[in-house]
Amino acid sequence: MSDEASSPDEAPVPHAKIDPTVAHSARVWNYWLGGKDNFAADRLMGEQILAVMPALVDSARADRAFLGRAVRHLVGEAGIRQFLDIGTGLPTADNTHEVAQAIDPRCRVVYVDNDPIVLTHARALLVGAPEGATDYLEADLNEPETILERAAATLDLARPVALMLLGSLNFIVDTGQARSVVDRLMAGLASGSHLVIAHPTARVHGEAMIEAVRRWNEGGSAPMTLRDPEELAGFLEGLEVLSPGVVSCSRWRPEPDDFDARQEVSQFCAVARKP
Repeated sequence: MSDEASSPDEAPVPHAKIDPTVAHSARVWNYWLGGKDNFAADRLMGEQILAVMPALVDSARADRAFLGRAVRHLVGEAGIRQFLDIGTGLPTADNTHEVAQAIDPRCRVVYVDNDPIVLTHARALLVGAPEGATDYLEADLNEPETILERAAATLDLARPVALMLLGSLNFIVDTGQARSVVDRLMAGLASGSHLVIAHPTARVHGEAMIEAVRRWNEGGSAPMTLRDPEELAGFLEGLEVLSPGVVSCSRWRPEPDDFDARQEVSQFCAVARKP
């Protein structure tokens, strides 16, 4: 394989801070979802991981379906009109602002990522409804106060916000540090705000998932960790956890045309409300 993306017309544009020779999680995830915004290193890593854990493609799809269901609930039933989506990933179908603004075009969404290629694509492709707002920040999850300060230019933090952390907390390997980040972010949000998390776990596929993460950590752009559902519940302390609690992404309020809810995937999730 060369280090060029699969099609010149659809290739990610190189950036001074982008190393196309090192696999990045957002681009590997994009590859698993059938996208073209990835390099040879991402595809190679993706195939190496799928060799031991082919069900990760199902996890990626179930995670995306969960995002849609969670956002539809938050806008349609909980009355949320503001979203802070950290660890955005590369644009694909049914992004947070698209789902939210399809219900209420006045919804305001701020995407946050620390990968410049993600933000480049986001600014080009994630165009929101004119009645609302869609903004993009290049920032690190480990700097929650900076994120809140900059997000306040678009979001009214005195009103409820949905904090979206899908596939991002696993890149803060120390659980105490990860919980501190979540607590600091939620402390800056108003009563009635919601936390939406999704996180990989070894609970379903055991050693295969552990080996997949080991392979990623050998050559990926940033180390990651797995957590069991009980550890994920720790991120929700002090919040009102919505039913059905911490479950496989495929089993959080499934809809008839969604991924098969009878099949557990190695991505668990939860939604909780700040009292």
